[in-house]
This record gives sequence, C-alpha cells and structure tokens, in this order.
Amino acid sequence: MRLNLKSMSFEDLIALRQGVEKMISQRADSAKRELQEKLAALENLTGMPIIKKRRGVLIGTKVAPKYRNPRDRSQTWSGRGRTPLWLQAMIKQGHKLDEFAIRKSAAAQAKPTTKRSRGKKKSK
Repeated sequence: MRLNLKSMSFEDLIALRQGVEKMISQRADSAKRELQEKLAALENLTGMPIIKKRRGVLIGTKVAPKYRNPRDRSQTWSGRGRTPLWLQAMIKQGHKLDEFAIRKSAAAQAKPTTKRSRGKKKSK
C-alpha cells in the first residue's frame, strides 16, 4: 500500500498524522510492557533486582565540607564534584590539598539536611 501524500487534502493529512501518532504510542506502550515483563521474569529467576529503582546517592543531600579557603572562610568544598577555582589556583601555586582540610570536629558539627519526601503530603 502506497499513499500519495501530495494528492491528499489538508484534513486527510491531519487525520493520517493523528492515526500514525496513535499507532506509534500504542506500539511503544506494548514494547515497554513486554520489556517490563521480561525484566520481571529475569528478576524472578535470579532473585535479585536487575535495575535499581533509584540511585544510591540521595539527590539534594548536603555533605559536610572538607576543605575551606583560608582567604575567604565562606568558600568551602565537600570534595565532591568539580574542584573550585580558588582551590585550583592554590594548588597551581604549589600548595597541597591537605593544607585546606577542615578538622574532623568542625566537619562533624555541620548538619546534613534531611531528604524531602516525594510522596503524597499527609493531611492533618
């Protein structure tokens, strides 16, 4: 079956597009269901989840700072992510990373924030 799109009316083209989008959506849903069923079967065979539902690291949690800029005490770094520019500059000048370490007691005093629940809000 071959369609001649040039000879179709505007309304026919819109209807065709809607039909194609609906078919694509149905096929995608069907393929997703099949893959979920296969994954569940594999998990049942192994007794272990194949894919973790969420990452091990909580998103949005604060980590106590491990390093502080001696020139500007408000600038800190937890040791995660990209090295801050102030620390990169100091290391280029010949300083060692350990020179900027915050003592354990000060780092332990920093309170990490708690994870916000993403579930439904409890009604009072």
